[in-house]
Amino acid sequence: MSKVPCKKRDDYLEWPEYFMAVAFLSAQRSKDPNSQVGACIVNAENKIVGIGYNGMPNGCSDDLLPWRRTAENILDTKYPYVCHAELNAIMNKNSADVKGCTMYVALFPCNECAKLIIQAGIKEVIFMSDKYHDSNETTAARLMFEMAGVSFRAIPSWLQTFPRQ
Repeated sequence: MSKVPCKKRDDYLEWPEYFMAVAFLSAQRSKDPNSQVGACIVNAENKIVGIGYNGMPNGCSDDLLPWRRTAENILDTKYPYVCHAELNAIMNKNSADVKGCTMYVALFPCNECAKLIIQAGIKEVIFMSDKYHDSNETTAARLMFEMAGVSFRAIPSWLQTFPRQ
């Protein structure tokens, strides 16, 4: 056996960075021309149990439904149709439930996704961006999370230094 010491590298991704990277990679599957959001659900053993990204519902053509953000009629926008990343991650779960899990998501959840997260039993949300912080939907989401005991926090922005060299 060699006497030359060999130590592990110390510039590897920590778990939170890894799971947020998985969420960002998942977001690249979104066909939305304006917003690409991904989510990754992780259990207490650091195992991924669900991944999702924003997109049209299964069986609904993403070529026929609109992707625009504004129109005179809301039915001509994406908003009544698109499933958010959080919903898809919960629906795509590969375990019996996600109770007690952590969700990593690129964008702080809206109020509708907050309801789903709470009902699913997810106990922590780690997000990258909170660009809609002052919106009614995000304010309602924070209020519901606080009432339901779901912790939430921003992950430090690691994308500026990723990949590590």
